[in-house]
Amino acid sequence: MLFSSLYLRHRKSRGVEPAQFHESTAIEIAWTIIPTIILIAMAWPASQALIEMYDTGGEDMTVEVRGYQWKWQYKYLDADYNQTFAFFSNLATPADEIHNRSVKGEYYLLEVDNPLRIPANRKVRFLITSEDVIHAWWVPDFGIKRDAVPGMLNELWTIVSQPGIYRGQCTELCGKDHGFMPIVVEVLPEADYDAWYSEQLRQAQARKEALSKTFTADELMVEGEQVYNTFCAACHLPNGKGVPPVFPALDGSPIATGNRDEHIRLVYEGVPGTAMQAFGNQLDAVALAAVVHYERHAWDNDTDDVVQPRDVINLTAGEVQ
Repeated sequence: MLFSSLYLRHRKSRGVEPAQFHESTAIEIAWTIIPTIILIAMAWPASQALIEMYDTGGEDMTVEVRGYQWKWQYKYLDADYNQTFAFFSNLATPADEIHNRSVKGEYYLLEVDNPLRIPANRKVRFLITSEDVIHAWWVPDFGIKRDAVPGMLNELWTIVSQPGIYRGQCTELCGKDHGFMPIVVEVLPEADYDAWYSEQLRQAQARKEALSKTFTADELMVEGEQVYNTFCAACHLPNGKGVPPVFPALDGSPIATGNRDEHIRLVYEGVPGTAMQAFGNQLDAVALAAVVHYERHAWDNDTDDVVQPRDVINLTAGEVQ
């Protein structure tokens, strides 16, 4: 109706002449300059915000985040390299929940055995990378996400003012257990974090001293069972029966009941082209010795030997941690 009314009032038959302004230099200059000024005014604060988002300098601490199939490793980097310590963060959701044998908990597939811990009110710089395939480290409450790419270091930073537990996930399709590598960050008050950090340094030093210790068979079995359930049971199953042919059984296997050094070497180096990872860069000599000893004496296996950390160190010529 409006168009029809305008057409009737301004039609040519009534002698209406259209305005002539299509060659106005002033208007053409104005509609070029004004949007340019607006864009510059918008670009300045936007550029400042982007610079601040990507500026990881002035950090109070640095954590290396390394993705593995399918877990995260967190390494706390200090100016003094001897003060460095690291640990793995693995899915802690019970297998019964995953296989629908029990009711799923509130944080189903979003709980881990060892969360990343950082202090509140301090700038934390993250170095993101991967050991195998592309992963992505994402904590939505922090507003940060970055791909973890093998052979590359991507950077992130955050300052969290509110202590608490924050959860995230790997957001890159990284293999069959992609959905089983959650991220949990526990933000501690500064005093609590400093106390925790000091305790971790003490434990790391004790762990180094344990490399030269001689363990009893019972001590190796306790440690080995814990390592096995964390790193091996997902494929070889807690009962050692595996899922042949992809994940061979360890109960009664030629490897677990055969030559000890070959067994150590296989766990250390893995098997290229298969799902068997190399654990030489994931576990220290104590954990490697314990899990090999456990596999050789658990279930129906009962070899006549004991595996000590020094055996792993001697066999790998000191390559292992």
